[in-house]
Amino acid sequence: MDVFKSRLPAFFSLALLILFCAAGPFLWPASPTRLNPDLALAPPMWTHPVGTDELGRDELARLMRGGRETLEVAIPATVLAFVLGVAYGLLAGFAPAFPSRLLMRVLDALLALPTLVVLLCGASVLPLTEVSVCVLIGVTGWFGLARLVRGEMVALRQREFVHAAWQLGAGPLHMARVHFLPNMVALLAANGVFLLGDSVLSLSALSFLGLGVSPPAASWGSMLQSGILLVDIGAWWLILPPGLLIAAALFGAASLGGGMAREAAR
Repeated sequence: MDVFKSRLPAFFSLALLILFCAAGPFLWPASPTRLNPDLALAPPMWTHPVGTDELGRDELARLMRGGRETLEVAIPATVLAFVLGVAYGLLAGFAPAFPSRLLMRVLDALLALPTLVVLLCGASVLPLTEVSVCVLIGVTGWFGLARLVRGEMVALRQREFVHAAWQLGAGPLHMARVHFLPNMVALLAANGVFLLGDSVLSLSALSFLGLGVSPPAASWGSMLQSGILLVDIGAWWLILPPGLLIAAALFGAASLGGGMAREAAR
């Protein structure tokens, strides 16, 4: 019960974000792309609760649309990173001694690379579409998970039921499906949540630097970047809401993943 209570803020934060992005446009049907120059940079009011941007677009509708764009990129990127990390970790765990050590040294080299620099290099040479950004975030986000999976396999291989399965002639696919992965479910689920937070952060960072999804699509990071350009005129409603939404997503993912990881370690 105490563990569940400790996760309530994280569940609440993530649930509100999903509802805001998925159900929000039905409750607030204003167009996120409709221009209204007469109301450019209008502060929050009854007709525009979060104000308007420099082109007169409704900021609340843009936040909802930007959240959906963020999740549409972050969730597939998380799935891609998860699959790559688990597959590489299993491969390194099943490989003989020398190939396993070689795979881990390659992984150490990948972990030593600064992720943001790699993302910037990739984004500078690839066409900026939702698919390319999703793939870029996914293929640079699996390194830590792969090391974790391989380490868990090394620990599980010392268990008696694993030795017995090997002696009975079980193959790698059977061992992974029946013995290794089921014993990692809680830990993998926790790290999947962490990966989602990392994907949101990576997309926000790229968008903030102008290398995220291309306009007219927007994400919270690109909205934050455009708002900061207008900070001199005091348009706080263009900065605070997207920043708070990014922080809420990271808080929810970190808190929920941390609680799941602590429970899995018991």
